[in-house]
Amino acid sequence: MKRILVVEDNPDLAYGLRNNLEIEGYEVEVVDDGTDGLARARSGPDLVILDLMLPGMDGYRVLRALRDEGRRMPVLILTARGEEADKVRGLRLGADDYVTKPFGVLELLARVEALLRRAAPPGRDGAGPPERFGDVEIVPASRTVLRGGELVCLTPKEFDLLYALVKRRGAVATRMELLSEVWGYSAAVLSRTVDTHVAELRRKLEADAAAPRYILTVRKAGYRLDR
Repeated sequence: MKRILVVEDNPDLAYGLRNNLEIEGYEVEVVDDGTDGLARARSGPDLVILDLMLPGMDGYRVLRALRDEGRRMPVLILTARGEEADKVRGLRLGADDYVTKPFGVLELLARVEALLRRAAPPGRDGAGPPERFGDVEIVPASRTVLRGGELVCLTPKEFDLLYALVKRRGAVATRMELLSEVWGYSAAVLSRTVDTHVAELRRKLEADAAAPRYILTVRKAGYRLDR
């Protein structure tokens, strides 16, 4: 049985999340503030659902602390506003995905299932040789990325997304193909997750993120990596 920690201070929302997750067969623990959430997350749940606006310690600080400690369990953040800045900040701190309140229960359950399914041990792509484009080197065996010889800190999903593009050897990958391959989502789940993660990859790997040279948008199709 997979164990999920829900860190949410809205009692009605927390109750609904617990009920729906338990119906799906998960073991669920709920805490209502960030300080307790961080303490319980250190016990090693399989997945954390983390609200960003929390008493005691906000979700950003909880997430940063977990990643700084090297804890790699999937984290799904809940954002109260639709502002892009909230989502981007969470992703930069190491969140694997996000949903914006209000959200549909079926969508959240699909995201939880996909994140758990994708939480394989590091190095699952280790058989592949190092890949290069520009001054970027990708080492699948250690799941590391270097730019100009310097280590670039990518989140697990950013690495998976980059490697999915690299493996296509310049072919276009649609957003739905990337959602399925990297996040495990079905076509029923619509999300801007791919776009947000691509923007982060460009920020970290391109000389000019506003005019990318390698990670290119193919209008009305998706993305491709041009070496």
